[in-house]
Amino acid sequence: MPLSHTPPNLFSYRKYWAHRFGIAPQLPMSRAEMDELGWDSCDIIIVSGDAYVDHPSFGMALIGRMLEAQGFRVGMIAQPDWTSAKDFQQLGKPNLFFGVTGGNMDSMVNRYTSDKKIRSNDAYTPNGEAGKRPDRTVSVYAHRCREAFKDVPIIIGGIEASLRRIAHYDYWSDTVKKSVLMDSKADLLVFGNAERAIVEIAHRLAKGEKVQDLKFIRGTAHFIKEIPADFAVKDSTDFDKLGAIAPPVNPYQEEPPCDKSETENAGEITITPLIQNIKVLREKTAIRLPAYETVKNDPIFYAHASRVMHSETNPYNARPLIQKHGDREVWINPPPIPLTMPEMDAVFDLPYSRLPHKSYGNANIPAFEMIQHSVNIMRGCFGGCSFCSITEHEGRIIQSRSEDSIIKEIETIRDTSPAFTGHISDLGGPTANMYRLACKDKSIESACRKLSCVYPGICPNLNTDHSSLIKLYRRARGLKGIKKIFIASGLRYDLAVESPEYVKELVTHHVGGYLKIAPEHTEKNVLSRMMKPGMGTYDRFKEMFDRFSKEAGKEQYLIPYFIAAHPATTDEDMLQLALWLKRNGFRADQVQAFLPSPMSIATAMYHSGKDTLKKVTRDAPNIHIPKNMKQRRLHKAFLRYHDPANWVLLRQALKDMGRADLIGNGKHHLIPNFQPANNETAPTKAQIFRTKFTGFDKNKPKSRNRK
Repeated sequence: MPLSHTPPNLFSYRKYWAHRFGIAPQLPMSRAEMDELGWDSCDIIIVSGDAYVDHPSFGMALIGRMLEAQGFRVGMIAQPDWTSAKDFQQLGKPNLFFGVTGGNMDSMVNRYTSDKKIRSNDAYTPNGEAGKRPDRTVSVYAHRCREAFKDVPIIIGGIEASLRRIAHYDYWSDTVKKSVLMDSKADLLVFGNAERAIVEIAHRLAKGEKVQDLKFIRGTAHFIKEIPADFAVKDSTDFDKLGAIAPPVNPYQEEPPCDKSETENAGEITITPLIQNIKVLREKTAIRLPAYETVKNDPIFYAHASRVMHSETNPYNARPLIQKHGDREVWINPPPIPLTMPEMDAVFDLPYSRLPHKSYGNANIPAFEMIQHSVNIMRGCFGGCSFCSITEHEGRIIQSRSEDSIIKEIETIRDTSPAFTGHISDLGGPTANMYRLACKDKSIESACRKLSCVYPGICPNLNTDHSSLIKLYRRARGLKGIKKIFIASGLRYDLAVESPEYVKELVTHHVGGYLKIAPEHTEKNVLSRMMKPGMGTYDRFKEMFDRFSKEAGKEQYLIPYFIAAHPATTDEDMLQLALWLKRNGFRADQVQAFLPSPMSIATAMYHSGKDTLKKVTRDAPNIHIPKNMKQRRLHKAFLRYHDPANWVLLRQALKDMGRADLIGNGKHHLIPNFQPANNETAPTKAQIFRTKFTGFDKNKPKSRNRK
């Protein structure tokens, strides 16, 4: 049978017998806590690279409480000593399986900067202590679990496993690595939002099924010995050729809006003329990606595999993928079906203590301090930014909670958090303003293969009505005891400008003086490879922001964020961005350089040197890739043109570029021609404009800051 589009409700399963033990105040991390609960063993043990914080923003807690709600006894092992199996044995042998996750971040992204330098802290560790998790945490933990109890099934998940489910480029080793399912030697990999898959897996194992029999579950990857008899296999190069994309569907190029008649037949594969049902035909066809050995040694085939994988991300039309690794076959099932609103409500209504585990005492966990008074209102993102991994993990279909559920959580924070002062730090998620936004036509949404609903422009089939979000904001800030609600999640200003009423609501009531947004760049050459809107949209939003701030009698500022060294970025692009920053009075305090995360579209560009948003051919033009550290430092220096420590590097670069006219002491110059004796010492006020810590030029007229 084809994979179901109507899975059972998450909470419709019959509870496992162990539910009689009741709800744990916090999931146990020691045998002593298990004894207090009356447990002789755990059914499931979750091992995580993060400290255990019993809050729905932490994946280990959400999955743990989800499994507890199914009746299972769930134990936690957080940040164990990975140099031996001892810590992995501390809760005893789990009856069903080990669940292994690297934590809320990929362990390599967590530990290393974009310049491959080791970070000095870890926000997910008590007191921010660094070095409490190994590199490639998922694989290391999985091996230790196997050493601890050889015959216990191991299920890996979380974002680290999710983004490494197929052969992927690894920035830190500058190689293409195998699927993490291979490297970890786990039994099963769960990717994306894991609730549906992990609940089904737990109940089936509890009924006595073997982990080797758990095949073809949405949102999972596993090994197969042979292709199922009822599946046809089509080679990926048959419909995404290395040189041309078979019409009519190319989800990367700038196409007209989704059309039901076109998308419904997208990627049609004919096995026999007798089969008429296109949907069934698609669902019973698997796509064979180039083998690991091929993509490892050929960047063009790697780019091709990336394109195919990204075209199979809509859960309603995605087909299984197969990738050979040596003599083994990895089968990647289609993504999970999004949760319904009642299911989302129930997941966030589980009995979280909303606190770090008691064993941490008074230790500060920075990530918890940041989110303890924030509320997640939705999941997913249909923005499709090429450098971002949200879509690969959470999907592009927005999953929203009900207004009542969100209000209930705010009231819980107000009534139970000992540190609450009346301020909600965020109502958001991956984006601030995609709450309850969706395609106007479910049948079009189910057939569409576009990677973005907002690039190169907003799809006419997308509902951009912000009224539900406005209503939520008004109700939330009207609650007794709530002094202020801030919006800190990333704002899609290209959507916001479609609703001036929303912008007014946001600016008038939910900005604390500064609002951070992310144009990412100013130059079309780069923005087109990022799949981001042009600066004209930014200007429209800024005009609204300034106008509504003035009407509210508030002095408020936009803080734009930019990325340096993104694929296709040239030195000239960064120079133009620096000149834009100077003209607009911005001086960035912190800057971000592109980090090639596993599986992202931009990472395929970085590795292959080709624009993978267009046809990938061996003779296609190369795009500029800022790879060497010297150039990456230069691009970051352009973002901080005002820092004396960067002036020596920038002077030489400007001379090499033939732009020595930008060196001098006038207001129109980018950098001065003098150098302080100590580069760490800021120039005097007479030499260069001073700035506040906010990044704005203090001495420029306010009218200049509001253009």
